[in-house]
Amino acid sequence: MKLVDIGVLSKTSGVPTSTLRYYEQVGLIRPVCRNGLRRQYSEETIVQLALIGLGKAAGFSLEDIGAMFDEDRNPDLARPTLLQRADELDRQVLRMSTMSRLLRHVAECPAPSHMECPRFRKLLRVVCPSVALTDVLSQGAAKR
Repeated sequence: MKLVDIGVLSKTSGVPTSTLRYYEQVGLIRPVCRNGLRRQYSEETIVQLALIGLGKAAGFSLEDIGAMFDEDRNPDLARPTLLQRADELDRQVLRMSTMSRLLRHVAECPAPSHMECPRFRKLLRVVCPSVALTDVLSQGAAKR
């Protein structure tokens, strides 16, 4: 097994040494040994760091990510958890896409008032489904 010094691991992975020490502290990675005062890691730690980065990018907490490794720090991914997170990301993408369309429409809409624009009102209902806008928007339309 080839060992990687903490400085080399930091340069290879792009993860600062302070973060590597923190990941060790919270149990996400483990050094194999020390060479003097410098931590030595197995080459597999680079893969672990890539998986940690992927988990963070997907919105998982470090605690969640830690639970995705077995005792030997090998990936042990709970597929239902991954599917649930993928579904959440899909919902976020849909909300953000709708928000983008709403903002573009507001910026480009020729209506004198956005509240007079049926498309704006429809997008507003989609972006804010938890707000009871239906009655208020309908009453505004009925006044005209």
